[in-house]
Amino acid sequence: MTSIHPHSRLDSRFALREISLLTALACGAGFAAQAQTVAPAAVQVAALKEIVVSGSRNEQSVEDIPQTIDVINAADIEQGQIRDIRDAAKNIPNVSVRRAPARFGLAQGDTGREGNAGFNIRGLDGNRVLMMVDGIRIPRSYAFSPNSFGRDSLSIDLIKRIEIVKGPASALYGSDGIAGLVNFITNEPDDYLRDGKSLGGRASIGYSGDNSETAVSGTIAGRVNEMLAWQLSVATSSGKELENRGDNGGTGFTRTQPNPQKDKANSLLAKVVLNPTASQKHVITFEHVDKKSDYNLLTARSATVQDSYSTGKMDRDRLTWDAKYKVDTMLTDNIQTVLSYQDAKSNDYTYERRTALPQERVRDTTYSERTLQASIQADKTLRMGANSAQKITYGLDHTSAKIENLQTGLVPPAGETFPLKRFPDTTETATAFYVQDEFILGDWSVTPGVRADSFKIDAAQAGFPVPAVSLSGSAVSPKLGVLYRATPQWSFFGNYASGFRAPNAGQVNGFFQNLAGGYRTVPNPNLKPEKSRNVEFGVRGRLEQLSFDTAVFYGRFQDLIQDGAIVSGAFGNPGNPAVIQSINIDNATISGFEIKGDMNWGKVGDGKLSTPFSYGYTRGTVKNTGKPLDTIDPAKLSVGLKYETATWDVRLDASHHSAKKFDDISAQTIAASPPAVPVATTQFAVPSATTLDLTGQWRFSKTLRLNAGLINLTNKKYWNWSDVRGVAANSSFRDAYSQPGRYFNVSLVADF
Repeated sequence: MTSIHPHSRLDSRFALREISLLTALACGAGFAAQAQTVAPAAVQVAALKEIVVSGSRNEQSVEDIPQTIDVINAADIEQGQIRDIRDAAKNIPNVSVRRAPARFGLAQGDTGREGNAGFNIRGLDGNRVLMMVDGIRIPRSYAFSPNSFGRDSLSIDLIKRIEIVKGPASALYGSDGIAGLVNFITNEPDDYLRDGKSLGGRASIGYSGDNSETAVSGTIAGRVNEMLAWQLSVATSSGKELENRGDNGGTGFTRTQPNPQKDKANSLLAKVVLNPTASQKHVITFEHVDKKSDYNLLTARSATVQDSYSTGKMDRDRLTWDAKYKVDTMLTDNIQTVLSYQDAKSNDYTYERRTALPQERVRDTTYSERTLQASIQADKTLRMGANSAQKITYGLDHTSAKIENLQTGLVPPAGETFPLKRFPDTTETATAFYVQDEFILGDWSVTPGVRADSFKIDAAQAGFPVPAVSLSGSAVSPKLGVLYRATPQWSFFGNYASGFRAPNAGQVNGFFQNLAGGYRTVPNPNLKPEKSRNVEFGVRGRLEQLSFDTAVFYGRFQDLIQDGAIVSGAFGNPGNPAVIQSINIDNATISGFEIKGDMNWGKVGDGKLSTPFSYGYTRGTVKNTGKPLDTIDPAKLSVGLKYETATWDVRLDASHHSAKKFDDISAQTIAASPPAVPVATTQFAVPSATTLDLTGQWRFSKTLRLNAGLINLTNKKYWNWSDVRGVAANSSFRDAYSQPGRYFNVSLVADF
């Protein structure tokens, strides 16, 4: 049983740098405020407050939540021409998405096989970030040997808002949100049926130059009467490989141009909204997403490999019934029930033709998750005076997931026989009770909360060659948030939150052996959940011209799971083979600072001039070794200049990507390969780079808009650290990991 208790001691190094930056920012903002003409409070406070649901599991303004939440709304998605999760993370401080080039083989490496791997929030990535659509968990990533499945199992065409909660989310959402969560909110009929319309919709067509993608989408929505509305959205896209700055074609590992690739994606969203009475709302949602990528693996060709091809597929279907009832009883004002079933399946098929017999080899690997999620939530607001109130939110969550994998093909690995299971068929269940109590006392809001989780990993023995391990456990995740509204223009917040992540089926029971090669991967019956304890302090300023949010944060992470750790033996020694496991080994600390905002310079000519900006800095240390945490991205600064008129906008953004300092890399030397015999060499530390993006929108009418952008205006060659981790500095193919050069995006959007 895991029990997590409050811990509030800050690391002294954190106080020296990050708090000094925050102090300088506050002073600068104060000077700016003195220089501005004092405006009425109603003008100084943001005119339109962003409403989110992820911060408290209730609809609430971001301004009223004592935690950092980034929101990408519908206008940001359209004008920024965001096509996938990689685009979504581009301008968010301390957030990134790993996208390595597709340079994998049938049995040698998984580089780039997962596509967009998932979000990194404040230095932690993978399944340590909870991803959801409409509050429903989407499949986790899974990797084993040359197989890897990412988390980009959604369509941005169906999304109206993306909410990114930074810091542990376990007190409300349970396991997996140890670093934060990303919630994708889909459109509803009311988004298209404004101004009393009974029929409406949207159509769009777009082109992205970085991967030659063409995308078409359309939505139609209708209102039958006051009780019934409906919506149908469809989207399709096709593209090619993601471009880079490599110029070496040909075949083999020295190739730096992307491997030829063809992508295809389709999605559908259907909704029925029923309001049988004024006190009820029922939303029934069906969502379908499928994606397919075909690869010609020219980089896998060699003296022994003549040809290699691969196809990756992903299908996800979700059916959700979300019901809200206004009951107004002594114990409850509102009740929400959610029942959802999701069926997700990913497949990797790789073909290889060799010079030696047997010539043809095939690996056909499938990973699937079938999940049932049910919840009931209630809330009660108590008025305690003219300036005080209390809102209690409480509920039950239950999740049951059937997780399976299977590998078939031609010519199995040495010593094995198809079909194979890399972990046994597993049923993962979790049940939780949570409660949150928001006290509003004048200008103060105090929000304690706690969640108790019980989880179980039940592994089936059938078809698995070694004893299958089942685990169970529990966790208690408390949190406390405090918000002080000093004036209508200034607010201050702080929060403590704990988190946990239960190990998954592949980590507990991963198995593979190559006796001739002298190594084997075995299950670990003693694997423990990961745990975290985080604190955050922030300031929000809403002045007449300057609006900003800033925060400093510090977290301690315990029992982080390291996959692929060698616990005994040695490679190549059949008498004492290397034994590989997922083990709890890393205790880490992460601290950092971030700021985002907008400076309004006022009216210039017929339009308004403003400067959006953001900056994020994070530092992490593995306490066991004293070495840096390699999943930390270098600091990034973004500054823009935006000019808006009634009919058109134009925006120029400069993004400075800091260098990855050599001292901030734990494994400063790596075993470079090829050649066949690994040689220790220095790891590639990406240099700094500054890129420019020019974007704009032309509004032909209230219902017709043209969006266009010229990205990486100066054709700068640069790399993202998240993509190149583990690449040698003297590698002949490091340009294969570079980002796209200059390219053009355009889209046309029409409402009706």
